Amino acid sequence: MAMTRTDPLVFFEAPRAFVEPALRVLRMGNTALDSLFYDVNVFWTELFWRGTAVVTSDAGASHSTQAFAMLNLGALTNPEGSILVVDAGRAPYVRRFDDVPGFLQYANGEGAELRTISVTGVGSSALGSASFAWNLSVALAEPVAAIVPGYGVADVVQQALGGWFGFGLTNWIKKATQEALADVAPETSKIGRGLMMTAPGHVSAETTGAPVFRRGSGSSDVLHAVLVESRFIERVFGHSKGALVIDNAIRDLPAPTSDRLKIVTFGCPVAKDVDDADYRQFLGLLDGLGLLNSWGNHPDSRPLAHHSTNTAIPFCMPVSLLARLAEADISAWRPVAPALLAGPERIAAPVGEKEAELQPHAR
Repeated sequence: MAMTRTDPLVFFEAPRAFVEPALRVLRMGNTALDSLFYDVNVFWTELFWRGTAVVTSDAGASHSTQAFAMLNLGALTNPEGSILVVDAGRAPYVRRFDDVPGFLQYANGEGAELRTISVTGVGSSALGSASFAWNLSVALAEPVAAIVPGYGVADVVQQALGGWFGFGLTNWIKKATQEALADVAPETSKIGRGLMMTAPGHVSAETTGAPVFRRGSGSSDVLHAVLVESRFIERVFGHSKGALVIDNAIRDLPAPTSDRLKIVTFGCPVAKDVDDADYRQFLGLLDGLGLLNSWGNHPDSRPLAHHSTNTAIPFCMPVSLLARLAEADISAWRPVAPALLAGPERIAAPVGEKEAELQPHAR
């Protein structure tokens, strides 16, 4: 439904030119938190030694970086969300998709080797999402997709009410806020929902056509659509609130899709409500935040770790190591490559196979 100058709802709208810069500033604050919770320094350093400099805008390139390939993570502050494909084994190391159909076309075609997708916590930026996916790609020796959550006004309300605490309750508040915005300020409600609005089967408010959440959050709606429409993705990894995103996304999947799923969560165990899926869940002994948000759900393992996955912090949640343990523990999964990447174009082969050289290629 198009808004007209005489439409009374116009008076409830906040100008996009005001709302979007404010959201970018708040998201930049979340990027600082990503540096605490995710292995951002490792991600940057590994790419640097591979000849790639990470920038967040075209203006980020300087004379000193002209010798490097540029990785532009403009989604660092972009509130609309995106999907990244991170491959620690070969260039280009990160590919970005701003719409779900474009990603699905890649995943079902040229990127048919893609088997894994990941989701991070509250308000995570492209940098945090890419860093988490990098750890997983190193562990699994294959590419990993990462959903960068959209960040709209409803997310601000959720985060202001303590988005890191009581994930289930604040997610309900976020859903209710989005529905209210869709009814009274439809144009404002669209900000931060660009990725979700491209997902097959997304839902809109009947009166205004503005986007609303079908499964508690935009990330859950995107993940659900990806799992239904992709032919090869079978592993789902989530950290912190990302585990709840996964839980909401998989509840009503068709049987052929749920049958193939292997779910691994870090820092927030969820109920194992999908009987056909395999679960492996980790909650650190020092993770009071994760314990608070687990709502009585029991993990499979309790490593001596806290909530952060940043390996520069003692007693962090070692994502790469635990991903390998999960891979070995779930019998339905194939054997994992047992060693870390040995260089920019060299990865470890599965046990019993000769180490292979991977030549970089343009995708």
